[in-house]
Amino acid sequence: MNNLTISSVAASHLLTNIKDNVLTITMNRPKKLNGWTMEMMDALAEVFLVADTNDTVKAIILSGTGKYYSAGVNLGGSLKVMPPKKLHNLIVKNNLRLFDIFLNCNKPLLIAVNGPAIGASVTSATLANSVIASDNATFSTPFSALGLTPEGCSSFHFPRLLGEKNAQRMLGSEGWKPNAKEALDVGLVQKVVPQHQLMEEAERIAQDWVANNEPRQFLAGSSLEELKVTNSRESELLADSFLGADFLKEQSRFFLRKKKYAPSALFFTLWSLRPLWARLL
Repeated sequence: MNNLTISSVAASHLLTNIKDNVLTITMNRPKKLNGWTMEMMDALAEVFLVADTNDTVKAIILSGTGKYYSAGVNLGGSLKVMPPKKLHNLIVKNNLRLFDIFLNCNKPLLIAVNGPAIGASVTSATLANSVIASDNATFSTPFSALGLTPEGCSSFHFPRLLGEKNAQRMLGSEGWKPNAKEALDVGLVQKVVPQHQLMEEAERIAQDWVANNEPRQFLAGSSLEELKVTNSRESELLADSFLGADFLKEQSRFFLRKKKYAPSALFFTLWSLRPLWARLL
């Protein structure tokens, strides 16, 4: 068993080990519910890039420590005050980069969901070869409730994977949050096991992949080219919605309920002044 050579910043966010040609990457910020701050996303980008060029790695498992797989992107920590057009371009760039981490992965990829998964951590999981979940996992994509458009190729990939009806239930106003069994029934995940067996079974699957030279491929017959086009289109639409009145107002209310007054004030200011700065987009 050995570790990848990665930066100290990446190592402070992720645990890595290689055993029998399988790299296990574990998000290791349980007190923050493994949320995707900029630092976490940078760490993931670094580790996947190193893995892609490491001949020892023949398959990859991504999982999390603690009760959550991931609470998704940390919105309060990822938006800063800057000129509107610059912010729009930054959102497009960051969203493209985030999902390109998964799309560009050239090794067979297994996501092992160890608990609740939210937002981008759900949509990115479906860009793997396969998803295995513990029996306590749940899957939430609350884009509509936040006033956001779908991301992670989900506008294209979810209908293929889940069917139009179930995709709309998750991505639309219903905000359906399937549990592990429901996720298995609709095709969001491919296997469910008791929580204490998750990593053992994930390692068994990955070892089978190594033995059988499993190729990198995508679920539901989607191609890399199709998903790349979708990621580009969604990133533009997402940036538009991030700067929309509905999202800004909802975020101000959300952070106020959490008694996080600084980000609440930031979003309130952006919302209240939107009629002025929106002309600069």
